Amino acid sequence: MRRNRGFTLIEIMLVVIILGVLAAMVVPKLTGRSDEARRSVAKTDIESNLALAIDLYEVDTGAYPTELGDLLLQPGDVSGWKGPYLKKAPKDPWGREYEYRCPGSHNVNSYDLSSKGKDGSEGNDDDITNWQAS
Repeated sequence: MRRNRGFTLIEIMLVVIILGVLAAMVVPKLTGRSDEARRSVAKTDIESNLALAIDLYEVDTGAYPTELGDLLLQPGDVSGWKGPYLKKAPKDPWGREYEYRCPGSHNVNSYDLSSKGKDGSEGNDDDITNWQAS
């Protein structure tokens, strides 16, 4: 006679309790990481992704764009444009548009690019910019 083997209710409950204890240990360490991840994405956008698109625009046209929208659609008065330089309008990880100024007031002969961060207010510690270490 063949006997079917399976897990008992106690064994299943023990596994569920162990998984619960592990989750209770790991989840608190992961909370707060989403803000760090968003800051990291914004910093990468500002220092690499958008900077590359802006620099390519400058190489092709001889000047920096007057606004970030120029990276998507050719301005009427610009020659040498070989874009689009971005696939979609750039938004920071909080869903707001990046702040762009050209000429820049912080970067001489260049441009200022920033995100207002989580709170959406400029001039706070959570701002991410291309002119200061963050």
